[in-house]
Amino acid sequence: MNKNKLKALILMVGAIFMTFLVVNVTSQAARMDMVDVSNNNGYMSTAEYVSMRNEFGVKAVTVKISEGGTYKDPYAASNIANVQAAGMYINGYHFARYATKAQAIAEADFAGRTAKAAGLPIGAVLATDVESQEANNQSKATNDRNNAAFMQEIQKFGYRADIYTSGSWANNKMTVKGKTGWIAAYPYSPAGKNWYSSNHAWQWSSTAKFRISYGGFDVSQLNSNYYTADQKSKVKPTNKAAVKQQNKTANKGKNATNVKATNKTKRGPHLKNTAATQTYAQQGIFYPNTTLNVRSGAGTAYRKVATYYPGESVQYNQVIIKSDYVWARYLRSNGYYGYIALGVNGGESYGKRIVSQVGNHTYYTVKSGDSWWTIAQRNGLSMTTLASHNGKTIYTTIYPGQRLVVW
Repeated sequence: MNKNKLKALILMVGAIFMTFLVVNVTSQAARMDMVDVSNNNGYMSTAEYVSMRNEFGVKAVTVKISEGGTYKDPYAASNIANVQAAGMYINGYHFARYATKAQAIAEADFAGRTAKAAGLPIGAVLATDVESQEANNQSKATNDRNNAAFMQEIQKFGYRADIYTSGSWANNKMTVKGKTGWIAAYPYSPAGKNWYSSNHAWQWSSTAKFRISYGGFDVSQLNSNYYTADQKSKVKPTNKAAVKQQNKTANKGKNATNVKATNKTKRGPHLKNTAATQTYAQQGIFYPNTTLNVRSGAGTAYRKVATYYPGESVQYNQVIIKSDYVWARYLRSNGYYGYIALGVNGGESYGKRIVSQVGNHTYYTVKSGDSWWTIAQRNGLSMTTLASHNGKTIYTTIYPGQRLVVW
């Protein structure tokens, strides 16, 4: 055979082989090994957790326990009990507000006591969720000292410690060593790359959908057995084919509207970190938690045209991820567009964002145990406003399964 032809054939075969490898690598879907829930998700039944386990391959659930030094998640106890009844591993997390070592120890004591009272079993992980403005204002050395104090104190209650934070904060705002940590980062396409394979867990989406559960959920891939250790799983997934298909669907579903969008009551979002400008057609309502300037364009260099304050809200129709910030566009009363920053790209959120799910409204499905007060609190409304949205009064009885307009 001609040497040149042989060389060309070898190169062609090599190229085909490499293409085969690339196709197979990139088709690998990020797994939904763990889900985290809080009061934002409302009451979650055992049946919902069983569905997550059997149809989606979820192994573990991490529930919000507490926040700061006073807040106790009202659904922690029911979530813990129902996850255990579904036969899955259970863990907890505390949303950190501490800025000093003394505050970190005090919050750990509060979280530990609250977790015990809620029924979190000994040996479970009780992670510190570090992404607050308080932590953002501290140096890396101070955050490291505070986190170490919290984790050391939490172990006195029999729980295992870990840190949850965003990919943009890990080893920038605080140290997260390899073989530790639960890191959040939401790539446009998670398939084909495990972004944080050296850490215990990678949270790769905040918008995962489950068949019999309402709304979007935070899901993570587990890279070690840390979040499933020292506990006994009673039941395994029963439908492996469904698990495989659901994971593929979840990865393909990472489209424009699946960028981390809502500042849930449990935590501020880690907004997608990317260098390119991306524009998404998305409708929703934004509740700022700090005073924000409105600009004539999506950038801090544009002219200031208005101001929004905490307690107010703005209905927007487009999201722009550009450079250091995530912006929302809305139509002002004068007919011109205004642009307000939703948060830092890859970091802190400036408020609570609720994305429209149906038409021009956002709906909430009433669950057992809900009240006008709990639903209003979850959505940043007063009870009176919530009731009026639905043509009712706060004295009207609401029932599980009923859909309410929350904006």
